[in-house]
Amino acid sequence: MEKIELIFISFSGISHLAATLEIAKMMALRDRRLSITIIIIKFPFGSNPTLTSDSDSIRFVTLHPVEVASPGTTEFAIMFELMKAQIPQVRDAVREITSSGSSRLGGFVLDTFCIHMIDVADEFGVPSYIFCTSGAASLSFNFHVRFLHDNVGLDLVQFKNSDAELEIPGYANPVPVKGIMVNTFIELEYNAIQSFSNIALPPVYPVGPILNTQAEWVDASGIMSWLDDQPPSSVIFLCFGSWGSFGGDQVKEIANGLERSGHRFLWSLRQPPPSKTGSPRDYVNLEEVLPEGFLDRTVKIGKVIGWATQVTVLAHSAVAGFVSHCG
Repeated sequence: MEKIELIFISFSGISHLAATLEIAKMMALRDRRLSITIIIIKFPFGSNPTLTSDSDSIRFVTLHPVEVASPGTTEFAIMFELMKAQIPQVRDAVREITSSGSSRLGGFVLDTFCIHMIDVADEFGVPSYIFCTSGAASLSFNFHVRFLHDNVGLDLVQFKNSDAELEIPGYANPVPVKGIMVNTFIELEYNAIQSFSNIALPPVYPVGPILNTQAEWVDASGIMSWLDDQPPSSVIFLCFGSWGSFGGDQVKEIANGLERSGHRFLWSLRQPPPSKTGSPRDYVNLEEVLPEGFLDRTVKIGKVIGWATQVTVLAHSAVAGFVSHCG
C-alpha cells in the first residue's frame, strides 16, 4: 500500500496547534495510507507549546526560531515576517522528509497565518489547503475587509472608533489553494458557509467541530470549585485566546460593563506583552489594572483569573455564555 505524506504547518499558538493535531489525528484514523508530518515553527519570543501523539502515522518536526532584521511595527506584521523567514528551513525539512522515497508527497495543509508556505508547496509540485482554526464567520469577515481595501479602495483607518455597520457577504478574494478547511459545522454557521457558494473561490469544507476534549489544566481545582458553587447556566465566561490581552482603559471598560450587568462571570484577564515581540502574561496584581474596589464589589458574582484552558471551563454546567475573540 502506497503511503501518502501530508505536511501540516501551523501557527505556534496553542489553540492553533491543538486544532491542527486533532484534524491530523482524524485524517490519519480515517485513511491508513496517510503519513502526516506536523512542522512546528518556534518563535524567538513567548512560550512554544510541545505536542505529542500516540498515533504512529503522525510525527513532529520542530524548527529553530529565527530572527529578522526589521520585523514590522504591528504584532501581525511581526508574525508574518517571522513565518516568511522560515521558508528555507521548511523547504529543507520537506526535502529531508521525502528523501527516503518511502511515501509520496501529497500536499500541504497550512494554517491561515502560514500562507507564505504556498510557495514551498508549489516548488514541490503539490497542492496547498488552508486550515482555518476559527469559524466561517471569522473567515468571511477577514477576507471581506481585505476585499474592501484592495478592490473598493476604502481606507480602513476610517472605521476606527466608528459606529459604521458593514454587511459581510462572504469570502471575497480567491487564493491559490485547492481548498479551505474550516473548523466549524453547517448547523452552527449555515448562513456564513452558504455565503461562500456564490463566490468564485476554492471549495470550503466545514470539517468541525474539532476539539481536544482531553485537555488538562494544571491546578484547576480553585476555578472548578468556584464554578461548582454557581447555579446551572448562570456564568458568562470571558477568554480571548492565548494571544489576547487588553490595555488599562479597555480592562476598565469591560469591568464596568460586567459590574453593571449584574451577571455572574468568570474572566480570564491577561497583561499585554512588554514589547511587540513578546506574548501576553498573567497579571501579578489584578487590583493595579481593575477599577478600585471592583474585586470586592463583585466577589459574590464574579471571579477574575489568569490563563485558562477553554474546553475545561466551557464543559462545566454552570457556564451559559462565552465572550471571546474570533477563535
